[in-house]
Amino acid sequence: MAPGVVDERFAAGLDPAVWTPSYLPAWSSRAAAAATWSVDHEGLHLTIPPEQPLWCAGDHDPPLRVSGVQSANRSGPVGSTDGQQPFRPGQTVREEQPTVLGITPGDGTLAVECRARIGPSAMFSAWLIGLEDAPERCGEICLVEVFGDTVTGAHAAVGSGIKAFRDPHLVDDFVAEPRDLDVSTWHTYAAHRGPGGVELSIDGVPTRTLYQAPDYPMQLMIAVFDFPAHSAHDPDDVPELVVRRVLHQPSAVPSPR
Repeated sequence: MAPGVVDERFAAGLDPAVWTPSYLPAWSSRAAAAATWSVDHEGLHLTIPPEQPLWCAGDHDPPLRVSGVQSANRSGPVGSTDGQQPFRPGQTVREEQPTVLGITPGDGTLAVECRARIGPSAMFSAWLIGLEDAPERCGEICLVEVFGDTVTGAHAAVGSGIKAFRDPHLVDDFVAEPRDLDVSTWHTYAAHRGPGGVELSIDGVPTRTLYQAPDYPMQLMIAVFDFPAHSAHDPDDVPELVVRRVLHQPSAVPSPR
């Protein structure tokens, strides 16, 4: 394997030096935000069984449940606003997080191979976010985001793009496009980042070219979500996201022209 290349197939489970199996735990705790996960010959299984509690119950609106992993983790002290992807202004850290820098890619290619089984009240996503070691280093590159109520057989609205949040150098450029894509079968979603641009692809076929890019290290987020307040929610349904491979190739990719 070339120097700097990451080829994660989860054969040894989740390495705690790389993966945090809790979703943005600074806003609650690692225990309260813990994923339901397992590993077998297919890879990493993320599920949301009926007994899984709400994430940030009473604080996040709409109510949601989530099983996710992230390839880095950090926060400031309890009571500070120094955390990753806050969902409301002035949100404060409830549990200080250790600094874990597992996979924090710069320019190059980051690909996630996965399949999902989601009902109409669920969604899955894979995305890159800034470490937020400075508040403005918070931009997002979304590789894939699919809501179950857009899935019909082998068709789905596939979201992707950039979300600026508080990064003054970025502008929002996120769309959900109808595609002939069966998300229950294996697909590879990738972002190819270079100076000033990102090329997104599915199964090696370019889908979008973005003429901007975060210029700082990022971390990978992978998660499946369930929204209990959705009108089509089935309490006995168990959404599942299976991740077979995460590949990072740090060779520079020229910016789109």
